[in-house]
Amino acid sequence: MTSLLTLHQLSKRFGERQLFNIEQLQIRQATAYVLTGLNGAGKSTLLRVLAGLEPADAARVTFLDSEVRLAPYPRDMREAIVYVHQHPVMFSTSVADNIGYGLVSRGVPKPEVARRVEEAMQWAGVGHLRDSKPTVLSGGEKQRIALARAKVLAPKLLLLDEPTANLDGAAREQVIALIPSLTASGSSVIMACHDRDLIALSGVQRLKLRDGRLQARQQRIRVA
Repeated sequence: MTSLLTLHQLSKRFGERQLFNIEQLQIRQATAYVLTGLNGAGKSTLLRVLAGLEPADAARVTFLDSEVRLAPYPRDMREAIVYVHQHPVMFSTSVADNIGYGLVSRGVPKPEVARRVEEAMQWAGVGHLRDSKPTVLSGGEKQRIALARAKVLAPKLLLLDEPTANLDGAAREQVIALIPSLTASGSSVIMACHDRDLIALSGVQRLKLRDGRLQARQQRIRVA
């Protein structure tokens, strides 16, 4: 499978403290990963580094077989990589406007925005909420809307920070059910989480941050 993003000697420091020093991180296209580790190991920071939201040092970075630098963060990576926060920020407009915000900011024509937003709402199961304001939404609805807002941009890499951490019951199951379709549509996904059901999803690769190092495990296959 083709490599999407590869980083060599990726290092992040806070003053004198080195949070992690990763020899190599390779992300393949249309592949799902779970990133695990103790609280404070650097999972969220690593996602933010990959999204260009935190500075870090790297000896070599390749994106779609082209060598790039992390600083300044490449425009091609900024358009191809989307980060979804554990607590998604919603604008005080409608659900449809929230989902379409990124497309509008990229100058996508209005008819195309409307079409893609409608598809994303149906995918996330939130079409009935299209005119609702964020203040009336549940945590699970906000998380699914955040995923739809990310998916509508057709990212090559989607970074999810604890996507089910604040959910339970049906809301959690609804979010988990959306993950396989992301890779099926061609996106790679990295999920920082402790959720055993996410970790056990069929075909998901496991990455573990421990003592500043990254450990990779072979692909997990669930037999029906």
